[in-house]
Amino acid sequence: MPEPINVTVTTMDPKTTGKQLFDHVVNIVGLREVWFFGLQYVDSRGYSTWLQLNKKVTQQDVKKEKDPLQFKFRAKFFPEDVSEELIQEITQRLFFLQVKEAILKDEIYCPTETAVLLASYAVQAKYGDYNKEIRNPGYLANDRLLPQQQWEERIQNWHEEHRGIQREGSMMDYLKIAQDLEMYGVNYFEETELCLGVDALGLNIYEHDDKLTPKIGFPWSEIRNVSFNDKKFVLKPINKKAPDFGFYAPHLRVNKQILALCMGNHELYMRRRKPDTIEAREEKHQKQLERAQLENKKKKREIAEKERIECEKEELMERLKQIEEQTIKWLEKERRAAEEAKSAIAKQAADQKNQEQLAAKLAQFTAKIVLLEEAKKKKEEEATECFCSPEDLEKTKEELKTVMSAPPPTPPPPPPPPVIPLTENEHDEHDEINAEASAELSNEGVMNHRSKEEHVTETQKNERVKKQLQALSSELAQARDETKETQKDVLQAKDVKTGHGNTKQRINQFEAM
Repeated sequence: MPEPINVTVTTMDPKTTGKQLFDHVVNIVGLREVWFFGLQYVDSRGYSTWLQLNKKVTQQDVKKEKDPLQFKFRAKFFPEDVSEELIQEITQRLFFLQVKEAILKDEIYCPTETAVLLASYAVQAKYGDYNKEIRNPGYLANDRLLPQQQWEERIQNWHEEHRGIQREGSMMDYLKIAQDLEMYGVNYFEETELCLGVDALGLNIYEHDDKLTPKIGFPWSEIRNVSFNDKKFVLKPINKKAPDFGFYAPHLRVNKQILALCMGNHELYMRRRKPDTIEAREEKHQKQLERAQLENKKKKREIAEKERIECEKEELMERLKQIEEQTIKWLEKERRAAEEAKSAIAKQAADQKNQEQLAAKLAQFTAKIVLLEEAKKKKEEEATECFCSPEDLEKTKEELKTVMSAPPPTPPPPPPPPVIPLTENEHDEHDEINAEASAELSNEGVMNHRSKEEHVTETQKNERVKKQLQALSSELAQARDETKETQKDVLQAKDVKTGHGNTKQRINQFEAM
């Protein structure tokens, strides 16, 4: 994110006025809400001052020997309510950058819990939604987020809370919180005998060691006139019976700056409170149209983003469906192949068993044939050696008949059927069944987790700034080291304890009396 705008002038016509230079910068930036801004420079005595628009640049106390000339394009006047007065995104961004820079330089004091919350909005504006897959621990280490860099883990936690907030919304939320800080929008003049502060609501007098709580305050509605004579500055109240308030500045140029700031702030203060003229109503209507257009653009961007996410989600679901269908077809094919292999193995085993039975029967008959042949051979030998009587012949026939009718010898038991190992296909079948079950469980878990995330995200959108600050204050109170508190921390705690509000609250209380 770019830093506040610095302007470098290398060549310039000697007749160029402050307004011409200012308008040139405004055109480059593309800014329409020009009344808040001015060009700031350091004069020959080292003081920061504002370029006068109605004078030539070369006639003002810009360091002539400095080449090129250096200016800062800064907010000179601050709105009372940023959400109502800052319309353009470029205006919002410039205020955001300037206020953030002032807080980081400790030019605007910010309590710790508010600083942590503001830093989380600044991170949201820079990085967008928190994503733990790409945001590793320590991703904020190189970002300067607080005046004293600490509480990084808590800033990360609150960054997660801002999911869904657009960059412009984060910057505006930042400014809405920052505008309630005591030192927001105050131009301090410490060169005077008293510390003087000028802001959108009035002119305040501070002690030099306490810029948080003014000792005397003059709302613009109670000031009738401001003027200076040489080094003396005089403020006259509306109540003519009240005494004038005056002080001295060491240099005339300081009084000129104070007067210019008083006039500009008072003009904006009164413009906000005047009844609407025709021109004002037109201007207000134009602002409303611009705001509506900005809101419409934001909504369109949000709708487009949601549609893109939905489209990607549908494509992903369709892809998952295709993968699931392909997986089911592949599993079915593998299952059929496994069953066919199993049937083939069973048939092979049955055929082998039949062969073993036939072999056993063949062995029985073979053994019987062998016995018969041996008996026949024996009798033939006996018949050859001697003549047999009819009685012997009958006896031989009876023996042969006995042998023929006797059961064959019992063959040895067949060997046990061989153990047939599972083939590779059968292993695959069991493995694939398990893989299919796991895939179903995994898909169910993913869907349940996604629904839970959507529910939590919807709850996060209802978090309010007040609850956030209360939670942070309670959390950080336990970790705060009182020995490291600054003088401003002590003064802020005192103001909170005594019930002193910020400047805006004090003005509202005063005007309500």
